[in-house]
Amino acid sequence: MNAPPRAASSLGAARDEALMAAALAVGRRNLGQTWPNPAVGAVLVRETPTGPVVLAHGWTARGGRPHAEPQAIAAAGEAARGATLYVTLEPCSHHGLTPPCAEAIIAAGVKRVVAAIEDPDARVAGRGHAMLRAAGIEVGVGPGAAEARLAHAGHISRVTRGRPHIMLKLAVSADGKAGLAGRRPAPITGEVARGRVHMMRATYDAVLTGIGTILADDPQLTCRLPGIEDRSPVRVVLDSALRLPLGAALLRTLSEAPVWVIAGIDAPADAEFALREAGVEVMRVPRGAAGGLDLDEVARLLALRGITRLMVEAGPRVAGAFLKAGLVDEANVFMAPLQLGAGAIDALEGLPLSALDAYLTETETERHGPDILTVLRRP
Repeated sequence: MNAPPRAASSLGAARDEALMAAALAVGRRNLGQTWPNPAVGAVLVRETPTGPVVLAHGWTARGGRPHAEPQAIAAAGEAARGATLYVTLEPCSHHGLTPPCAEAIIAAGVKRVVAAIEDPDARVAGRGHAMLRAAGIEVGVGPGAAEARLAHAGHISRVTRGRPHIMLKLAVSADGKAGLAGRRPAPITGEVARGRVHMMRATYDAVLTGIGTILADDPQLTCRLPGIEDRSPVRVVLDSALRLPLGAALLRTLSEAPVWVIAGIDAPADAEFALREAGVEVMRVPRGAAGGLDLDEVARLLALRGITRLMVEAGPRVAGAFLKAGLVDEANVFMAPLQLGAGAIDALEGLPLSALDAYLTETETERHGPDILTVLRRP
């Protein structure tokens, strides 16, 4: 006997999920390049007797404008009339530097809009969907919602918590160490894993490290894989006393990506002047109770500057401090199959590596050459 056909509603839901997956894939093209705006994806579809036909794609442009929806509409032209639009985030309803996307959708004659999630931004928060419904457009919300919340975690965090989504990247030995005795750096992960880190940087608005890492390793913190060299994030250095050397690799690569230094209120003015003259942007925040920079203020300041996705790629002190402050939303832990021994330094200063489990839950693993990447996220 043939199995009974699935209900039309079930088939329609599966189709919506599949087309939203396409919109999410498109939206990821400029992830890390659209701040302060979210990296939205949109797909315009025409319904035909033989199934849906994709008319056009759109994604948020670098710098955040144009938005995804008007780009898809422009690409489709008159074919957008009567079509269905799949979009990963509720279309905006407020006037900014560009008119609301909801107005563009209405003007284009789109018949139906399917959004993965509602935009929690107080300037939108359901108003975009309300505008569409008032214009007679059918609106559905929910397909691909879980994936969309991950894709837009930075935007959601910035507009609801006033800070970026913060990902902690760690490279550790099999015995949970990050460096040799005396805080000497040690190569831990292999070439494949290091390439994966470059890809990660390309999807974040900013990468943050501490002055200790700069002085010990002199990193560039850029994207140096072929094809993504122009996607390097803003480099942020926590440097309470402004010790960043003027000859550091960060300054030699200022043409590739900006450098922001966050200092203490009491840092020397002459050092700030010298860094500014070299092209570095210097900001100041108060110190916390333990004497280091107040990391809550650091996160708030970066959000005010438009940063939505922050990658912390730092030594054990900074990594441990972010975790203790409750500011880590996600961790990407690369573990190599080598042991550094009892005299080596822990990956999280003052904490065992297992402390991650108190804040985060393991969600997936990947193999990169001999190294294993474990991804942990807030439940």
